[in-house]
Amino acid sequence: MQNTLPAAYTITPPNRPLTGRVLPPGSKSITNRVLLLAALANGTSRLTGALKSKDTVLMARALREMGVNVEEPDATSFLVTGTGKLVAPNGPLFLGNAGTATRFLTAAVATIDGTIIVDGDEDMRLRPIKPLVDALNALGIAAEAPTGCPPVTIRGRGQFGKGRVEIDASLSSQYVSALLMAAPFGDGPIEIALTGKDIGARGYVDLTLAAMRAFGARVRESGEGAWLVEPTGYVAGDFHIEPDASAATYLWGIEALTGGNIDLGVAADAFTQPDAAAQAVIAAYPNMPSVIDGSQMQDAVPTMAVVAAFNYRPVRFVGIANLRVKETDRIRAVANELNRIRPGLAVEEGDDLVVHSDPGLAGQTLPACIETYHDHRIAMSFALAGLLVDGITILDPSCTGKTYPEYWDMLGGLGVELIAGS
Repeated sequence: MQNTLPAAYTITPPNRPLTGRVLPPGSKSITNRVLLLAALANGTSRLTGALKSKDTVLMARALREMGVNVEEPDATSFLVTGTGKLVAPNGPLFLGNAGTATRFLTAAVATIDGTIIVDGDEDMRLRPIKPLVDALNALGIAAEAPTGCPPVTIRGRGQFGKGRVEIDASLSSQYVSALLMAAPFGDGPIEIALTGKDIGARGYVDLTLAAMRAFGARVRESGEGAWLVEPTGYVAGDFHIEPDASAATYLWGIEALTGGNIDLGVAADAFTQPDAAAQAVIAAYPNMPSVIDGSQMQDAVPTMAVVAAFNYRPVRFVGIANLRVKETDRIRAVANELNRIRPGLAVEEGDDLVVHSDPGLAGQTLPACIETYHDHRIAMSFALAGLLVDGITILDPSCTGKTYPEYWDMLGGLGVELIAGS
């Protein structure tokens, strides 16, 4: 984890191509999935290549509170020993603003015989979870979230029900992943089906299925937008976690904007995470397409939008309505902060984001203090603007610890001068 950071960093444009070797941290999405699956398994699992960040630390702490032995033998490994079941914690599980941990554990704790409260910080208490709560109730599990957001109270029965359950996943694919990962503890087979074809980032469900199978689950697609899960439980095993594709988008952005060359140690087509699709879009800079569908690479949209600010033609981002219920309303946040750099640079049109690209911004001095809204992706993506525009200051840089604790050290290692401020 990173040391205490200043209240702000002002970025000095390097005025040269940035080159070097940077290994992205482990995938947050995969780390939090396999931490949970290893905890639910009977035996000891070694997880390597893992991300140690605020979100994964919160997940590991919650698992320890439910009787799982989670050791950390080195900076990128977890050694997880479970008994095949979780036990009720002594108090509410506090998960900050970790969306994956909150959604996944809301379902997983239903396998406990007892009452559990899953809660988060003030930002997490604004993030919808009602579709998942409704699905749990449909399985016969008493769960309630009076505001439609955390805190959630779950009254578990020691197993996960059986039969068919439908879920609205248009807001988040994490609802589906949460149900899938808990389903092997059913009283019989469980079929999980989408209520419609809309699903936020379907590729993350594929990540979930692959991880489940690695820990012994039997799950198959039973129809379009439906999966059948057998009541197998999980078996312990070793799992290597690939680098984080969302983190890689910042490195691809650095390459594109500075004309540099950064060796990530892994090719873009070697990632299994959906955000890796952003590499081809970013590599097209300064001729990025005029319309970009961000529905299946949502976490990459802030990165692509900042790069698009310097593109040769305007760019419209579509399919991104789900960004309004992330750590912050990312559509509004990106538009606000681009307009802070130059008024009129971006506009919201419904749930689309239109970036009125201006390659003439590069080389200008445009002092702007970028609000980050406690959102790591706003901080990291807008740091890229500071590579070409002088005067960009990122407020609350420590928020990057949520998924990329070494982000600022990485920039410094590439030769970017960061001036600390208060």
